[in-house]
Amino acid sequence: MISEFADSVARRAEGLSRSATQALTEPVIRIGVTGLARAGKTVFITSLVANLLDRGRMGGLAAQGRIEAAYLQPQPNDTVARFEYERHLGALLSQEPVWPNSTRAVSQLRLSLRLAPRGLRGALGGSRVVHVDIVDYPGEWLLDLGLMGKSYAAWSGEVLARFAGRPEAAAYLAQAARCDGASPFEELEAQALAAGFGAALSAARAAGYYDCTPGRFLLPGALEGSPVLTFAPLAAPPEATRASLWREMDRRFEAYKAKVVAPFFRAHFAQIDRQVVLMDVLGAIHSGPQALADMQRAMAEVLAAFKPGQNPFLARLLRGRRVEKILFAATKADHLHHVQHGALTAITEAMVRKAADQARFAGAEVQAMSLASWRATVEEERSHAGRRLKLVRGQLLEDGRQAAFFAGDLPQNPNQILQPAQAGATRWLDQDYEIMRFAPARLELAPGDGPPHIRLDQAAQFLIGDRL
Repeated sequence: MISEFADSVARRAEGLSRSATQALTEPVIRIGVTGLARAGKTVFITSLVANLLDRGRMGGLAAQGRIEAAYLQPQPNDTVARFEYERHLGALLSQEPVWPNSTRAVSQLRLSLRLAPRGLRGALGGSRVVHVDIVDYPGEWLLDLGLMGKSYAAWSGEVLARFAGRPEAAAYLAQAARCDGASPFEELEAQALAAGFGAALSAARAAGYYDCTPGRFLLPGALEGSPVLTFAPLAAPPEATRASLWREMDRRFEAYKAKVVAPFFRAHFAQIDRQVVLMDVLGAIHSGPQALADMQRAMAEVLAAFKPGQNPFLARLLRGRRVEKILFAATKADHLHHVQHGALTAITEAMVRKAADQARFAGAEVQAMSLASWRATVEEERSHAGRRLKLVRGQLLEDGRQAAFFAGDLPQNPNQILQPAQAGATRWLDQDYEIMRFAPARLELAPGDGPPHIRLDQAAQFLIGDRL
């Protein structure tokens, strides 16, 4: 037993020494990747890693020539699932390629980059290693951080007001109206309300809405059926005793924040150096002004949850990590001809402008761009009704047919599309914006080339270029 104890102490000391040495000689960049439903988080991470392993298409990454080798290491966190990179890449590169399944829980991957020496210091020290830890988590969970500063009464009022204009929530609103919050608590009634509320959230997300909190109602995992997921918004009664339905719903809401949201923040989000927020802006525009306005509100809450700022070594020790770089990326840019990418980027920038300015004031770098993580289309032009249309062509996901597609002309002035959304318009007045779902194209990659993309190299340059 003494021998085993001594061996254990020795291994622990060796591990601490190795960790301290690596912190000084092998820096780690922790990148959080999130996004709301259908934003393409899994494809983004898969393509980013594939293109850092084979860098033939990464011309926008200034230090790509200095990367001598890239290697997928075992991830350092033994209690978090490993991101299934190989399985996702296999699905996309198969003879019958398919998009991988969406993110349903936290996962992580470590990619280590060995850099060639540079300058006198490099000549003396030789090659150096930079570790890139990529943390993938559902955007619905990130939105829950906005609940931390809200009471049950305030949250209920906001949700019920938002639901009032949505047909998808009519059944739940009728169900909630029949309940008296002052009545004695009954577990079966609480379960019925939680089920009705969850169904309304799922219907809202399917209809294109984005602010669908609490996020664990949509992705419950092991918490399904537990008391922390058995509550729902209710109108506040004039009075409520301790044994009432309202008070128990209030207690469970507070338990959700304390036992689900706060631990997630401490364990994962508070450790992030740089953050990617993926946005399906085209999907929101297609769903209409109300969906676009809902996405803008959701993005404001996302940024409010961040702790932006710089991460000098001493400050990080004293006050913890800050998110020093934030990238907002409008995905699926390959659904538009490149002449419209500037308009898509401008709309994205305008949607996050206020919160982004606050993050910049705190010392963080913020950038918006449009990109396609895995390009599924090619561009072409055709004549139609007396005008030349700039189109994209690809294989339709539904039936495999090849189809050319024109999404509609995005305005060069983003206010032309954001003002109707903020004013509560129910439809676009002078334009219809369409969308198609394209399947991944069958690929045969040349040696040294990663998957085709649009601006993924520029995204990598913003996120890690300064550390390479």
